[in-house]
Amino acid sequence: MIIKPLTDRQKSLIVNNVVKACYDINALNSTGYKYLYLANGFIAHYNLGGFRDYYSHRDLMADILDHAEDNTWRNFSPDCHNYEYYKSKREVYKAICSKLRNKTLNTWNT
Repeated sequence: MIIKPLTDRQKSLIVNNVVKACYDINALNSTGYKYLYLANGFIAHYNLGGFRDYYSHRDLMADILDHAEDNTWRNFSPDCHNYEYYKSKREVYKAICSKLRNKTLNTWNT
């Protein structure tokens, strides 16, 4: 099964939501949650509420940055199945980390 890559709009929504959630975990919505719980180093915590509860006592930003290397999806090459999808996920994670490192909440740009 081919998984479609994330669109620019989806990327923007995910990046902006996750960055915002690093400053206010209650801002995390289902779009950001679905992206994060599938990333390496994160668990689903059963649901969005559980994830928010877990990170109301922990540093989401630190965890995202600590797992940056693990979420580059470098083990996929252009000839791999679903390469474009994993490439789009990598772009999102890199954009999130860049914004967090630069402490900016502006919109995501390609």
